[in-house]
Amino acid sequence: MALVRSKNWSKALRLIPGGVNSPVRAMRGVGLDEPFFVVRGDGAYVETADGRRLVDWVQSWGPLVFGHADEETLEAVREAALAGTSFGAPTEGELALAEEIVDAVPSVERVRLVSSGTEAAMSTLRLARGFTRRDRVIKFAGCYHGHADPFLANAGSGLATLGIAASPGVPTGVVADTVVCEYNDVDGTAAAVERYGEGLAAIFVEPVAGNMGCVPPAPGFLEALRMLCDASGALLVFDEVITGFRVARGGAQERFGVTPDLTVLGKIVGGGLPLAAFGGRAEVMEQLAPSGSVYQAGTLSGNPLATAAGVSVLRRLRDPAVYEELERRSAQLAEGLSAFGRVQRVGAMLTLFAGRSEPVERFAQLDADAYAALFRDLLAADVYVAPSQYECLFPSLAHSGDEIERTVDAVREHFERR
Repeated sequence: MALVRSKNWSKALRLIPGGVNSPVRAMRGVGLDEPFFVVRGDGAYVETADGRRLVDWVQSWGPLVFGHADEETLEAVREAALAGTSFGAPTEGELALAEEIVDAVPSVERVRLVSSGTEAAMSTLRLARGFTRRDRVIKFAGCYHGHADPFLANAGSGLATLGIAASPGVPTGVVADTVVCEYNDVDGTAAAVERYGEGLAAIFVEPVAGNMGCVPPAPGFLEALRMLCDASGALLVFDEVITGFRVARGGAQERFGVTPDLTVLGKIVGGGLPLAAFGGRAEVMEQLAPSGSVYQAGTLSGNPLATAAGVSVLRRLRDPAVYEELERRSAQLAEGLSAFGRVQRVGAMLTLFAGRSEPVERFAQLDADAYAALFRDLLAADVYVAPSQYECLFPSLAHSGDEIERTVDAVREHFERR
């Protein structure tokens, strides 16, 4: 029997490689023949082209802390658009957003705005290498820092090994200076620093891993990374694209009290528009062109629509009550899901590791078929979670007790049927 595709999906396959502009959107990992197409978002919901209204826990993969189509954000973008959409010249909006970031994030004394998390991470690595005059970087298996070539490395054999290319098109030489360690493994990381530390430019880490499910740092792990960098002369880089302004106003570094040298930001910092940033100690950041010799540039960096959205959101996040409410709603969701497996939560990001009781402390191979079945049953109940077992749920202020109860009931019904 021939597969009958929707008009949108057939058109997408003719025009776009794989039919999507980012691989996970195809939803193949959860056993769907084609994805749904979103036509609009409203608070805690998205509406699809075939007329369904879904409770949305993805929230554009994390940036929408006030939910979809937030009125204040939309009005800020509208006002900015009436003045022009792009200038390629400095604007006061860039200064306002930079001021919010510097005020909030403990490590950031200077900040550079860019357009995506991948660009921010790539530029931060270049800056770290330029500042230290070293090449090697330590990253951790399961942590994601965008799709720039140096970060697309898999671990080699044994502990603390040099990376091997994880994708066709990534030259072996590009990842030859990438050392891959296990997350939360202090001993293995220390061994890597001892072995490769003389040429180590940076240790790159998600201070709360959000791309292998929500995996918190083990007690002492971040502190150990700080000490290892201090001892070796490497820079400590926190990738807070997910955690920044989500687990606390000042990100994971505020929540855990460990200050990196450089920080990568995205998601919430752009208020849902394409914007990211990287920042850190003034002496390091001043090495960027035009004040220094490390080159980085971008025509759309600090785009006025994106900075307007970011400023609108970040100014409201000054209110501690926002985080108190995010914590309350996230804790309520976590408590409801805890009957069905291990729930790991840090602030307003959490993951249900269904059927598990033991903690998940590093990248773990999970049951893809079991997660795919759960995803499909939730989607049939009009509840949308990430189409990947290695992602988080992202509660927002738009999610109420009704959406939480509905989601928990849908999960319960799934397990009762199995």
